[in-house]
Amino acid sequence: MLTFDRATYSSLLAEIAPKAIETEDEYDRLLAVVERLTFAKNCTPEENALHKLLVTLIEVYDTKNYPIDKSEPHEILQHIMESSGTRQADLVGIIGSSGVVSEVVNGKRAISKAQAKALGDYFKVSPSLFI
Repeated sequence: MLTFDRATYSSLLAEIAPKAIETEDEYDRLLAVVERLTFAKNCTPEENALHKLLVTLIEVYDTKNYPIDKSEPHEILQHIMESSGTRQADLVGIIGSSGVVSEVVNGKRAISKAQAKALGDYFKVSPSLFI
């Protein structure tokens, strides 16, 4: 297991200079960094920590500036699947059998906390979206 290097993380923080997002320009800048880190292969522990920090800052800004009506967890899952090109078959083994996946995606079965965590890890989003 890789160890966390505070000096490397400090360098990343100095380079990116994250802070509470107050403008669209700052939002766009940090979103670009998050997108790069999200799709990067073999991120370091320091990059993963930075990614989590930036996602949190973006979520806070989104919640404050773009409030949306509360969607049902399965609707959010459907949207994320459509946006990412994920098929139900891709989720088999992540949240259950093909029957369970179908029931969850179609809103016939509630998403458990364990499934929400697995979906959050799979899509690199907050598990709270699915609860």
